[in-house]
Amino acid sequence: MSENSMEYNRLGRAGLKVSELSFGSWVTFGDTIDTGLAKECMQAAADAGVNFFDNAEVYAGGKSEEIMGQAIEELGWRRSEYIISTKLFWGISDGKVNLTNTLNRKYLMQGIDGSLERLGLDFVDLIYCHRPDPETKIEETVWAMSDIVASGKALYWGTSEWSADEIRAAYEIAERHHLHKPYMEQPQYNLLERTKVEKEYARLYKDIGLGLTTWSPLAGGILTGKYLNDIPEGSRAAGRYGKILESAIADETQKDRVRKLVEMAAQLDVTPAQLSLAWLLKNPNVSTVITGATSLAQLNENLGALDAKAALTEEAKAELDQIFA
Repeated sequence: MSENSMEYNRLGRAGLKVSELSFGSWVTFGDTIDTGLAKECMQAAADAGVNFFDNAEVYAGGKSEEIMGQAIEELGWRRSEYIISTKLFWGISDGKVNLTNTLNRKYLMQGIDGSLERLGLDFVDLIYCHRPDPETKIEETVWAMSDIVASGKALYWGTSEWSADEIRAAYEIAERHHLHKPYMEQPQYNLLERTKVEKEYARLYKDIGLGLTTWSPLAGGILTGKYLNDIPEGSRAAGRYGKILESAIADETQKDRVRKLVEMAAQLDVTPAQLSLAWLLKNPNVSTVITGATSLAQLNENLGALDAKAALTEEAKAELDQIFA
């Protein structure tokens, strides 16, 4: 467990503060974690100072929200003390028209009700448009998301994997019509995936006060170094996500970079995962880094990133920046 205490950052320009490390349920809850282990992990995370728990309707076809909701109920947490998110876009209705891959008003207004029912909550703190929808006008989506916030079913809304132009357009539409504006974006961000956060969104942090809740901090496990020689049994690459990771794992240039990361972590007396997370925590534009875990041991290793952050000097960070330029 970390000796350094958790810090809390404002979610962009919002008054809300989120823990710098958060806990997400993607590819774990409902896939490899049941309610019992979910409860243990969530309580351990909360004990370490985590206050934000990330979810989405599409994770495990809705099962992830159900498991998180059951865990919260059984833990008896006070609603005022934790932050819960969900995300809408893909749907869980097997391709039915107006219920799949869309951000139209009908889908969004019904989708939030389904998520709240599965989570067993009256409202979520954060709601995201999980991907952009090229077939629905951004104006329609902005009105619907603003109305969801106005109804009290969510407190803040944002986007995930939208382009800078799409985010700015949504913000300007909301400003023009005096609607609730998007506060946060949830992009993939790690040592191997940097362009969107560091280049494309660069002007949005100051211009509109965009906050970031980043996902995939370890690039599907690649940055742990566990795929350098072979694919361990029981790992994500050995399961149904293997195809997605296949080409990345075979990239020799990338492997050389990861080997340098592993060496650097050993010099700092931290794990490669902890060092990768610490590097993310040093970015002032990142409000929170969403981590996942399939065991308490993995969760505790991730929480050790708080100690690694203290050990990561500016010189060492600059060296990492260069290795993964």
